[in-house]
Amino acid sequence: MMAEIFPGLHYFTDAQISARRETLQAQVVVYGGTAAGVFAAVAARRLGLSTLLLHPGKHLGGLTTGGLGWTDHGNKSVISGMARRFYQDVGRAYGLGEVWSFEPHVAAEVMQRMLAEADVPVQTGAYVESVTMDGRRIAMITMLGGLQVHGDVFVDASYEGDLLALAGVSHTVGREGNAAYGETLNGIQVRDLHQFSHPVDPYVRPGDAGSGLLPGIMDEDLSLRQGQSDSRVQAYCFRMCMTDDPALRVDWARPAGFNPDDYVLATRWFQGQKDTYNEQLRESGANGVPEKFDILAPRTAGGFHKTDTNNHGPVSSDFIGQSWDWPRSNYARRERIFQNHVRYQAGFYWHMANNPEIPERYRVAYRRWGLARDEFTATGHWPHQLYVREARRLIGDYVLTEHDCRLTRRCPDPVAMGSYAMDSHNCSRFIKMDAGQARVLNEGDVQVYCAGPYGISYRSMVPRSGECENLVVPVCVSASHIAYGSVRMEPVFMALGEVVAHAAHCALGTRCAMQAVDYSLLRSRLVAAGMVLG
Repeated sequence: MMAEIFPGLHYFTDAQISARRETLQAQVVVYGGTAAGVFAAVAARRLGLSTLLLHPGKHLGGLTTGGLGWTDHGNKSVISGMARRFYQDVGRAYGLGEVWSFEPHVAAEVMQRMLAEADVPVQTGAYVESVTMDGRRIAMITMLGGLQVHGDVFVDASYEGDLLALAGVSHTVGREGNAAYGETLNGIQVRDLHQFSHPVDPYVRPGDAGSGLLPGIMDEDLSLRQGQSDSRVQAYCFRMCMTDDPALRVDWARPAGFNPDDYVLATRWFQGQKDTYNEQLRESGANGVPEKFDILAPRTAGGFHKTDTNNHGPVSSDFIGQSWDWPRSNYARRERIFQNHVRYQAGFYWHMANNPEIPERYRVAYRRWGLARDEFTATGHWPHQLYVREARRLIGDYVLTEHDCRLTRRCPDPVAMGSYAMDSHNCSRFIKMDAGQARVLNEGDVQVYCAGPYGISYRSMVPRSGECENLVVPVCVSASHIAYGSVRMEPVFMALGEVVAHAAHCALGTRCAMQAVDYSLLRSRLVAAGMVLG
């Protein structure tokens, strides 16, 4: 097992798995303590259903409590029900109204209070190992260590879709080609944002192809395959809560296993910015560093700040090309990928703050910031949740596509609404010959606004007709890669978590398969719960 870079920070360790020859049972079994999982479990308990929340890890709330404090909300008017009340509860914690940017520990406290008030039983360190089917229904799931859980309705609320895969339902990983659903933004995409705007040499020794490529660069011109399918997924990173408060700041440290080769590309890129202004690296007077160092609003009054810092520009915190194996890897392999992401990203910040080859204005800017001493205290102040932007995706009877996002198609059975832009981070780096010279380019980034809020079909949350009848999926929903880039926002996951509970209540009440839930009944219940369905 790979050593932790920060004490207590890991995705999976053997030490947290203990032998448990025990059987549990609930009407609704939720796997995955993401925001969707928490909301599904809380809503189900509020409806009077016996519920169990199983989480593979120690920390609940997913990205909402794991550093993503600058909410990707899109059109706020369609965020409703429990999701809207969550942001109101966060605001109350600050003595304010509705708040959409917040510190991680505040979000965690609000979610823990929700779970406690609903009296939701929670099992952490619960990693699913196998699924026992009874015909087309999940009869039981077995966790590592031997814990067995029976249920009537099972919910896969994980970012990875591990339960749906073990249940044998149709799913996919990667990007469809544009031809699959008649789209324009799917598949391999070489575009102009988060891109190298000036030539950067890709070779270990500049100009010498024989010296080999720098780490993470493919020797293939992917621009020749624009719009074609592949199995790659967009880059992952950690959403960082940083501070410039000297009393709270933990300065960047060089991580164990630091590999200077990983940052040669960053050095070359930032050196090229010495005398040029680039829109992708715009700097603000408040931050003094390249965006996105988004200031969390409730902390600004005293002049010091906390951030939700995300990837930005052609070389940043995204570990491009290193997420491809995550969706289908076992837990031990994911732990290695997790720690590699920690090492790369921690090394990136240290490199930017300390390497003398980085232009001084960037070194000074990065040294101003560090980890927040009062956040993520159990994991060395580093976020506990890797941003798994995309992994498996269900293939249901309704596949959300670019056509839904552009409002050229409208589903007849909406249960929630999406509105955020079709947003994919880069997937790959490759070399391209330009006037006889090799340069590096990124591939995969797409940022295109939707035509307006769109409905998310109930059928995108359940397996195909004829497949597993008691499974519902609020995170790894049935969507093309590019449509998922819009759906995959935390407020949407919260809303779909609430939908899960009402759908389960309907199915249990009429003893029907999840696919056969009466939509008119479900819709009336969702509207009564205050949800906006368009």
